[in-house]
Amino acid sequence: MDDYHQNTFQLVAEASKGLNLLEEKEINAILEAIAKETESKMYYILAENQKDLQRMDTSNPKYDRLLLNEQRIMDIVKDIRNVASLPSPVGKALMQKTLPNGLNLSKVTVPFGVIGIIYEARPNVSFDVFSLCLKSGNACILKGGSDARFSNEAIIDLIRNVLDANGINPNVCTLLPNDRTATEALMNARNYVDLIIPRGGQELINYVRENSRIPVIETGAGVCHTYFHKDGDIKKGKDIITNAKIRKVSVCNSLDCLVIDRERLDDLHYLCEDLDKKDVIIYADKHAYEALFSYYSYDQLKKADEKSFGTEFLDYKMSIKTVTDIEEAINHISKYSSKHSEAIISEDAEAIKLFEKMVDAACVYSNASTAFTDGAQFGLGAEIGISTQKMHARGPMALEELCTYKWLIDGNGQTRS
Repeated sequence: MDDYHQNTFQLVAEASKGLNLLEEKEINAILEAIAKETESKMYYILAENQKDLQRMDTSNPKYDRLLLNEQRIMDIVKDIRNVASLPSPVGKALMQKTLPNGLNLSKVTVPFGVIGIIYEARPNVSFDVFSLCLKSGNACILKGGSDARFSNEAIIDLIRNVLDANGINPNVCTLLPNDRTATEALMNARNYVDLIIPRGGQELINYVRENSRIPVIETGAGVCHTYFHKDGDIKKGKDIITNAKIRKVSVCNSLDCLVIDRERLDDLHYLCEDLDKKDVIIYADKHAYEALFSYYSYDQLKKADEKSFGTEFLDYKMSIKTVTDIEEAINHISKYSSKHSEAIISEDAEAIKLFEKMVDAACVYSNASTAFTDGAQFGLGAEIGISTQKMHARGPMALEELCTYKWLIDGNGQTRS
């Protein structure tokens, strides 16, 4: 690691210690100040975001993730205030007991310390990460993608100015340069960084997992399925499938593959009717293709191949797999799932119970859209990512997941023989 990066990480690690001394009301006041400043500087942020947007083709699936507008800025402000309103996750006693020898044991939540975030073209992540890290007593090092360079620089400058004005060391929120050497340095910053969270596509996540010397929590990549069971309600099915696919195609909880029981193929054209109106390209297997051929727009209906399944499209595209029963549906999902969000549409309580037991994913839905996999929607204020692994955190990661714990042992002169 070169001197520049080592010095940067050391400054962040030193600054993080000061967060342990802040009262919750002080943290909440800083978050409110950042929310107000974000409202005040909205048009400056949008102007900087426009510089990024001008460098990206509008047909790029990342374009919508990169885009900020007035409504999205106000949603960000709302999320910051939501985080401020939540109780602090720090200092909670997870367990307390007194041993026979009189020692009093407490298992208490504490911040990780310094959290590194590597993310792609999503400038809203800069706000989410900082607000959650500050509320949970963590410093953060952000490594954003070059696509969002101007947006991220404007956002982090705003945050650091507010911190400085409130007597907080601004190094608790540090943005790294866009070059690849910064990513490599962050992944090797042992003794300075406690945890790394990558947010982005599978390629980014794989790269960080395979190269980081710092513990990693995997988030982001979502290959999401919705299974329309033979006893599914057709109206619920249409609404759920449409919402899961087209509400926002560039996010990780959007629908990638519709799995449908063969005996419900006659209803497939109705289920996909609104998708056709939104120009969604469908990659259908043989049975689904035949069922849709006379109904779906010819230029938007394609024959599926092996690559059509297990793909996170992040676009107006979706695959369809026909199955004979729920067991085949579960097996298909098991083979291609990224363990993010999976759903079943059925009025059969036993089928739902079986699906919920057998499908291995962070979030498993029955008769609801996978679009709800989101920290704010779960009442968590915001999210730092959707964890698709099983250790420590799973699903939307918010305040509680940004804490670890330590044991406090209070004695009165006890010694061990």
